[in-house]
Amino acid sequence: MSARKLIVFMMQSLDGYHAGPNGELDWHNVDADFNEFAINQIDSIDTIAFGRKTYELMASYWPTELALQDDPTVAEKMNSMPKIVFSKSMQKADWNNTRLIKDNIPEEISKLKSSPGKDLIIFGSSDLVASLLKDNLIDEVRSIIAPVLLGKGLILFNGAGTRKLQLLETKIFKSGNVLLYYRPLPA
Repeated sequence: MSARKLIVFMMQSLDGYHAGPNGELDWHNVDADFNEFAINQIDSIDTIAFGRKTYELMASYWPTELALQDDPTVAEKMNSMPKIVFSKSMQKADWNNTRLIKDNIPEEISKLKSSPGKDLIIFGSSDLVASLLKDNLIDEVRSIIAPVLLGKGLILFNGAGTRKLQLLETKIFKSGNVLLYYRPLPA
């Protein structure tokens, strides 16, 4: 059996921001086409990982009645799937099926990648992703470019340093979103 891949999935504006200046995500371009992709992507993995900020955002939304009404399929998967949050500052993680990892993050990621199962995915979590790119632990980056300019915001991959990527695939959504699949090349 081959090793599990660690995949990163993020949405960014055309001008390279993953969130507005105050962490806003209200510009995300989500429709039925995107939701179909999201369900297929979740079905291909068995563990979701987050940094603290993204975990707190996700944990405050997916277990709510609003999420269960608006997107019951994705909400059920997000709430039931095993999750890991990497944080040195959190004391506990209360969202269903979540494990908190505080120390030795690169070592823990390597253990997860070598254990049996489907691929792992990190949603958002730009700071975590930047550090894991430096440690050569990311196997694939999936980045949706939304047809929006924010003008300012939080920079994607801030602190990752210079890194070359190999384009593997592209997908164009009816909404104007463009999904780019990349493999990071060795540093």
